[in-house]
Amino acid sequence: MALIEIVNVSKSYKGNTLFENIDLTIEKGHIYGIVGSNGSGKSVLFKMMCGFVFPDEGTIRVRGMELGKNKRFPDGFGIIIDRPGYMDNLTGFDNLKALAMIKQQISDEQISSVMKLVGLQPHAKQKVKNYSLGMKQKLALAQAIMEEQQILILDEPFNALDQESVDNIRQLLLTFREEGRTIILTSHNQEDIHFLCDHIYRIQNYKLIAHTQ
Repeated sequence: MALIEIVNVSKSYKGNTLFENIDLTIEKGHIYGIVGSNGSGKSVLFKMMCGFVFPDEGTIRVRGMELGKNKRFPDGFGIIIDRPGYMDNLTGFDNLKALAMIKQQISDEQISSVMKLVGLQPHAKQKVKNYSLGMKQKLALAQAIMEEQQILILDEPFNALDQESVDNIRQLLLTFREEGRTIILTSHNQEDIHFLCDHIYRIQNYKLIAHTQ
């Protein structure tokens, strides 16, 4: 069964048509790339998949359940859409711990492990207000994966990262795919897309066009 099904979806946003009758099926264990020009609707598409924004027409189902009817925000999603809001006067670890306490599913040790995985030092006393853009991006990635979310929706996950960090996160995402997780991402860097993605779709003329590598 498909994890995510977008069926005959149309959407206008702030008076601009973004999508007309698009269809997309997301299967488990693959990496999908969504590309398109600035303002083409990539972020809006991701927000619709998460139930933050609803289509004007059509249906979006996650694990067979229609968003907005049976479900609002799907379970098991790790997301980066827009930059997350953090408590500037807390450390990165304390920010993640505050979020983790909502579901109480992971331990301090697991938070520390995930921070190391993305290249952050969990015991550093540096407050988030003093983080560089790259460090904030790593913190957003840590938040998206720290509860072992099985579907990752990542809008520009490589923004502000140095090349070593890009290489590290690429390998991490490939490992997640091998584990059976599903990843949907955007990137302005075509190398990221072609290196990682099993399936690529371009937003063009309000449609999703499958791209052959």
